[in-house]
Order: sequence, then C-alpha cells, then structure tokens
Amino acid sequence: MASLLIPLVAFLVAGLTLFSGFGLGTILMPAFAVLFPIPVAVAATAVVHIANNIFKLGLVGRYADARVVAKFGIPAAVASFAGAFALTAIEGVSPLARWSAGERTFNVTTEGVVIGVVIVAFALFDLLPRFQKLSFDPKYLPVGGLLSGFFGGLSGNQGALRAAFLIKSGLPKEAFIGTGVVCAIIVDIARLTVYGAAFWNAKFATLPSDAWRLVALSTVAAFIGSYAGTKLVKKVTLHSLQLVVGVMLVLIGVALVVGVV
Repeated sequence: MASLLIPLVAFLVAGLTLFSGFGLGTILMPAFAVLFPIPVAVAATAVVHIANNIFKLGLVGRYADARVVAKFGIPAAVASFAGAFALTAIEGVSPLARWSAGERTFNVTTEGVVIGVVIVAFALFDLLPRFQKLSFDPKYLPVGGLLSGFFGGLSGNQGALRAAFLIKSGLPKEAFIGTGVVCAIIVDIARLTVYGAAFWNAKFATLPSDAWRLVALSTVAAFIGSYAGTKLVKKVTLHSLQLVVGVMLVLIGVALVVGVV
C-alpha cells in the first residue's frame, strides 16, 4: 500500500508546490516517517526533494534572480548545515518517556518531539490566514535564508518560510518560482552531505531494496507532477485541499511527539 501511497503523494504535491500551498518536503517527510526512522525519513525526503528540484531547475531555473539567490541562498546553505547536524545530534538519544496502550509500548523520543513540533508549526503556518499573508521586507532576506535553511536541514520544512521572505523581494512570478527552486537546491545539497556522512553506514546501508525502490518511485512521481504542474496549472489555490492536508499534518506531528509514529 505504501509503495503506491507515497509516490502518489509525491506526484500530487510536486504539481502544487510550484505555485502555492504546502511544499513537497512538508508532506512527504511525514509519509516516509510512517515507515522509516525519523532521520532516515528526513534524508529520504531530501533525496526526492533535490532530484525533483533539479528537474524543476531545467523547467524554471533560467528565471532565477542571481542577486536574491546570493542574499538568501548562501545564508540558507550555511544554516542548513547547522540544522542537519542538530538532527544527527538528537538521533539515537535515549527515549524521554515510555507509555503503553494495551499490549503496545510507545517511546517518546527527542527527534520525534522536535520534528513533530516543527511539522505542527509549519502546518499552522500554512493553515492560519494571518500567517498565509505573512511577508518580510527584502532587507531581511539573509535572516530568512538562515531560518529557512536551518529548518530545512533539521526537518525538511523550509518552503513556507522561503516563500514568506521571497514574496516581497520584487520578483515577477517566473523569477519568484525559479529563485525558490535554486535556493531549495542549495539547501538540499548542503543537508544531504551531512545526512550522508551521518546516516549511510548506520541507516541507509541497512535499508532493504524495496525502501530504495520507494524513494526511486517517489522521485519519478515527483518529476511527473512537476511537469504536469507547469503545463496544466497556472495558479493553484485549492484551499479545501490545503485544509485537509494541514489537519492531517497536525495529527501526524502530534503522533510523532507522543511516540505513536
């Protein structure tokens, strides 16, 4: 079931994320977390995310604004290292608490609490009207890069903050999309170097082949979704879909915090 569900999520969200709403990493990471340990879920999401962004780079990268990329993307890359190292530091720490329901025992872990809280916060960021309209003066682009990069490295959630800071940078629609893609790739490259060094021997090398197949299928599905988005959709504002997904993300975030996932 998961071999179909997760690629389907990648396809749908990749098409929407070019224009508005939740980012690919925001939704895909919790889906992977249902099957994999949280650090591996974050890293697996990063693989799909960067592959999809490289694909999108060929579609819209020529519109990127180099000045904005420098002001936002470079601080984001630096901060993403910090976020990724923070994730590796809390991974494997002894459970904070244990609780039981029936015959099952659940562990409340540090990474579960941290990632769960971040997911809930970013879901609310995209759900609440007050935050949907949030934007910042262009002079704060480096600060936005630091914040977006750190949370991108820590949990894969960076799109909402990136959009909030780039939206006021005076870029036309095509440049806004292209610049966002380039900045996302910069963050993905930085955090993947940390994930690879920290998790390869301990986690990735021991994953069964069907897990890698799931990552590959999700990547291809995201490619198709991104291509369909550029061809079929000019402006996506599916508020009802955002509401449903947002509520689901809040529930998943709470489940991570209490150790159910």
